[in-house]
Amino acid sequence: MNQYDFVQIINPFRDKLFRLAKRLLVSTEEAEDATQEVLVKLWNKNNSLNKYNSIEALAMKITKNYCLDQLKSKRASNLPITHNNYKDQQSTAEQKTEVNDCLQWVEKIINQLPEQQQILIQLRDVEQYEYAEIAQIVKMTESAIRTTLSRTRKTIREKMQQKNNHGII
Repeated sequence: MNQYDFVQIINPFRDKLFRLAKRLLVSTEEAEDATQEVLVKLWNKNNSLNKYNSIEALAMKITKNYCLDQLKSKRASNLPITHNNYKDQQSTAEQKTEVNDCLQWVEKIINQLPEQQQILIQLRDVEQYEYAEIAQIVKMTESAIRTTLSRTRKTIREKMQQKNNHGII
């Protein structure tokens, strides 16, 4: 595969690699470095990429593993999950404040979840991967992923209800 073909294959999901790395590593610079490292690893596998069912799933798995390795080596100190792509152009200032407050609380709750649940929420609900693709990335069965996500969403929902009813989490 030549460089042009490689770029054509990688470009559609390159931003997803960066977003996953950013979510796990927090730092934009570290996420950029991680994305670059993953692209280099994929380039080195260039001749054998056609044997994989999903190059995107492979790339996401490599990104996840690379980032977790970086976290284990103490290059980063926490695992926040942040999603701030929501924009509603016709909202009032009050609605925007309420949405931002809600997103901050959900982020805070997600930050308290175990790492595995954070990754699954990121891949399914933010990046919108299919269960089969997630299974390839995290090496879990699709049913285990569905169960874990269901329990995770229930936990988030319950904690948001506690916050709304009692003002505490």
